[in-house]
Amino acid sequence: MNLFTCSISTLKGFYDLSGVEVGQHLYWKLGDFQVHAQVLITSWVVIAILLGYAIVSVRNPQTIPTAGQNFCEYVLEFIRSISKTQIGEEYGPWVPFIGTLFLFILVSNWSGALLPWKIIELPHGELAAPTNDINTTVALALLTSIAYFYAGLNKKGLSYFGKYIQPTPILLPINILEDFTKPLSLSFRLFGNILADELVVVVLVSLVPLVVPIPVMLLGLFTSGIQALIFATLAAAYIGESMEGHH
Repeated sequence: MNLFTCSISTLKGFYDLSGVEVGQHLYWKLGDFQVHAQVLITSWVVIAILLGYAIVSVRNPQTIPTAGQNFCEYVLEFIRSISKTQIGEEYGPWVPFIGTLFLFILVSNWSGALLPWKIIELPHGELAAPTNDINTTVALALLTSIAYFYAGLNKKGLSYFGKYIQPTPILLPINILEDFTKPLSLSFRLFGNILADELVVVVLVSLVPLVVPIPVMLLGLFTSGIQALIFATLAAAYIGESMEGHH
């Protein structure tokens, strides 16, 4: 009886711990679901920027491209180059996925580097770049995991799972563990770097609001771009690896 009571108390403790939050958050209630409104608001801003720029720049393609169309074509070629380098000759179908990851992460990161979201007051919680939230980065990492599993299974069928016993069955636990560490490393690397950059900008804007934060913002733009490039490159590399079957 005492053991049963202890077990119930332990489970209750874990349940109470799951409700602990760091800081305050703004939630929207949709039926029985709670939606993290802060992330949705900033994500919609990022999506609106991307869609708005794409519509304005390429709605009327010209034989002699305008500056906006020329920039879009350059970005597309850049994404194709990344995809082809990492995936190989079968990169074509994966360009939209890799491009979406890269552009969403890049603009999200830059919004955090340029816009001090946290000083915009809300009734509850505070705004931040979408990639400043661990839920966003984990979701992007899980999408990447689903993509490379799909790529491997689509090309090789069930024989894809043979990679787990290569080059020897002894490595089975390690090979399985690798598939868990990939999304973890992707999500926490991106989250940690963007959180640190944004906090530095917010602190400096609060203390010295004019000249001093500018160099830090410029450095944040550079590091944010590098993080988007790293994420997209690793996603393409994982997809190429699953299709080729080598490590």
